[in-house]
Amino acid sequence: MKTICDMEPSLAATFVKGFHDEAIVSKMKFNRFGRTDLVVSEISLGAGTLSKLYGNLGETEGIKAVHLALKSGINYIDTAPWYGQGRSEEILGLALKNVPRQSYYLATKVGRYELEYEKMFDYSAKKTRESVEKSLNLLGLNCLDVVQIHDVEFAPNLDVIINETLPALEKLKAEGKLRYIGVSAYPIDVLKDLISRAPGRFDSVLCYCRNSLIDDTLKQFMPFFEANKLAVVCAAGHGMGLLTNAGPQWWHPAPEQTKAVCKEASTYCQENDVELGKLAMYHFIQMKGPATFLCGMQRESLVALNLDAFYNGLNDKERNGLEYLNKNVFVKIECAHWEGIEVQKYWDEMKKAKS
Repeated sequence: MKTICDMEPSLAATFVKGFHDEAIVSKMKFNRFGRTDLVVSEISLGAGTLSKLYGNLGETEGIKAVHLALKSGINYIDTAPWYGQGRSEEILGLALKNVPRQSYYLATKVGRYELEYEKMFDYSAKKTRESVEKSLNLLGLNCLDVVQIHDVEFAPNLDVIINETLPALEKLKAEGKLRYIGVSAYPIDVLKDLISRAPGRFDSVLCYCRNSLIDDTLKQFMPFFEANKLAVVCAAGHGMGLLTNAGPQWWHPAPEQTKAVCKEASTYCQENDVELGKLAMYHFIQMKGPATFLCGMQRESLVALNLDAFYNGLNDKERNGLEYLNKNVFVKIECAHWEGIEVQKYWDEMKKAKS
């Protein structure tokens, strides 16, 4: 992926004089988004945290975080109907109401929706169209920059994605309601399989929690994604809260032993006045290849923390802390991933519902 490191802010397609903090935006790195015409900030805003999925959030607090991120040069925002069952899109719609449309790219998803297991996933063409229309309404937009098929590992099979979801999105694209099509999943081999079965039909791929302090699975798949000219959205370097001082939410699917080791790491960081989330962010963004590094930032302080890691790196105390954790703590993890855990639970619950 070509990096536009020396781009002047006045030349950036999303730069808006009078809206952006020009001095800060001039430091941001921008990358070509795969084979598309989008040029995105190397750090992007994950809006899953703009909902109760990550605890209680004040609406005003979330809106302020969005505005700070945008004015600091972040121009790619990712959300989904699943995040708070529309709440994330709703808050974004409010936040973006008076923001120049030129200043950002908006990506949302289809496929994953409600908390009830029977209504959680729907990859049908009918639901896909309804979902895009609803997202446009909540976000207050006429066109979405990217729409991604969400967590495809939960589909009964990949045939429904290829025969229903993908064609529905392609029709919506032809109608001018979206520009590009992407796909996301936790197990990356599923992504590889789907992309191989639909060559040239996807523009981007979102991989989450697979480039972190405890899991580097994404590295082995990057050559495949690059060969297919896909924009790689590398997401959740904090492991969905696992690699922060605050720790994960109750629903986090990681094995208990993994959670315990990460808790040990956060305790060490707290005792040494270091933020584990900053160490995780710094490690996360060192990878070469992704178009953008996506992370949730529901408060202004988290926007500032992540941008600090991006612009300034780590100080000596933080570097020593990271070295200690890598040598003495994270090596204890027996299983760094949680593939299959959520999927098995979902199908077990669906079986119960049917019986």
